[in-house]
This record gives sequence, structure tokens and C-alpha cells, in this order.
Amino acid sequence: MENQPVNTIGYKVTIGILLVVIAIMAWMLLNTRTTVVTLVKEKDLQRTELQTELDSLINEHARVKTSYGKLSDSLLQKDSIIMANAAEIKKLLGTQYEYYKVKKKLELLRKISQGYVHQIDSLFTVNTALKEENTQIRGNYQREQTKNEELSKDKVLLTDKINSAAVLKAYKITVLTLKTKSGDKERATDKASRVDKIKICFTLSENKLVSTGSRSVYLRIARPDKLILTHGRSDEYSIKIQGESLQYSTMQSVNYDGTAMDLCPFYNIYSKDVLMKGTYLVSVYADGREIGQTSFVLK
Repeated sequence: MENQPVNTIGYKVTIGILLVVIAIMAWMLLNTRTTVVTLVKEKDLQRTELQTELDSLINEHARVKTSYGKLSDSLLQKDSIIMANAAEIKKLLGTQYEYYKVKKKLELLRKISQGYVHQIDSLFTVNTALKEENTQIRGNYQREQTKNEELSKDKVLLTDKINSAAVLKAYKITVLTLKTKSGDKERATDKASRVDKIKICFTLSENKLVSTGSRSVYLRIARPDKLILTHGRSDEYSIKIQGESLQYSTMQSVNYDGTAMDLCPFYNIYSKDVLMKGTYLVSVYADGREIGQTSFVLK
């Protein structure tokens, strides 16, 4: 029996088909890898583009703040919103992000930044206008001030003279240090150990510019060591002189009528008062100011 020839056509067709399929799959795989590589590159480019845009916005915002200086402090709330949005976008760029979501947030950030610039520019414009108006007003004022300069000087000098004149003065101030003897007799002494009364006599000046009426005249006697002689350390024996609380030694109430008055208030030395050798300072006060001063020495 003769061998029948093998039919290889079917095998060849099958092999051909398989080769075609393999070729197609290989092409698809290569194409897919190319597409993936392309997409990765595109995403990297997008990331770089978005990061560049974000950096540009942040740098521009910083430049605007620096340009307007302290004026930008008035928009701190809007500035914090811008920085919070920028931080959120930066965080998204560091993760698996959606391009269009980030792009949308960047657009929103850009609008907020533009609003910030517009608002701060408006503030700057208003501020500049106010400064110009203020400069103009000051210029007008200075011109008017120049016109009336001599008159103003005369008024100031006159006011100073009146103010200086409208104060009481104590003059011819004398101090008697006395020792009281039996029968209420008093004898002058300059021995610190013997003095039991200090008598201060002076004349309250005549002044028609000073208001008349009841007023108090205070005397303050300071020992050589600066301690004030007083019968009490409470507020009862203190006065306010130019905002400062001072202890006083004695006082006398007078009904001032604008004419000169002679006064002789005194201070009794009690057992608690320790007199020492040295120079004592006596200050006279009325109407919230010092009106006279003298000193005396005890041996």
C-alpha cells in the first residue's frame, strides 16, 4: 500500500494565524507600554506645570505683600485663606491627584489672589488719596499759620504772661524755732534738742488775677535727712502737687481777697519728732504748686 502524502496546508494556515495573533498581541503590548510611558510623562509634565503655576502664584502674592508693606496687614484674613489653599494644593501634588481637580483649585486660588490684589490696590489708592488730601490740608494750614504767625506768637506770649502772673507767691519767709517756757512764754533757740515749736511767717502776695475765696496753704518741713516732719503718715496729711502725693507738716485755711496777707502757721514738736542738727528745708504750697521756699539751721 503506498503512503498517502501528508496534508500540511492546514498546519501552515494555523501556524500563520498564530503568528499573526502573536504579532498583533506583541504590537498591542508595545503600544500599551508606549501609551503608559507617554501618560506617565504627561502626568509628570502636568505636575511640573501645576507646581510651577502654584509657585508663581505664591511668589506673586509674596511680592504684592512686600510691595504694599504694612498696608497688607489690614487683609490678614484673606492672606490666611490664600496660604491655606496653596498648602492644600501643594499637598495634593505630592499624592495621586486628579489633574482637573487640582487645576480647578488653582483657578480658584488665582481668583482669590486677584481679589486680594484688587482689594489691597483699592486700599492703597484710598490711602494715597487721603495722604494727598492731608498734605493739601496741611499745606493750607501751614500757609494760614504763616500768615498769623506773629499774631500767634503775641497770643502765646500774652497767655504765658497771664498764666505766670495768675499764681500766688509767698515771700518774706522767715522761720522761728522756739522753746516754750512756763506761762506759755516762747523763747527763740537754735538748739535741736530744745525746739518744741517751729513758726513760719510769710506774706501771701497780692494778685488781682487770682480767683478770690477760701483756699488752703500747706507747709512742708524736711529734716536734713529728707524725712518730712508730720503728725501723721496717712492721706489726712498728704496733698497732690502736680500729680504727686506729698506729706505736709501743717496747713492754714485763708479767705483770700486778692490783697497781700501775712500768715504765721506753726508746727508743734511732739515727743515722737526727733530733731537733728543740720539744715532744714521749708516749702510753701497753694493751688497745687509750690509758691515759696526757705531754709533754717539747727545746731
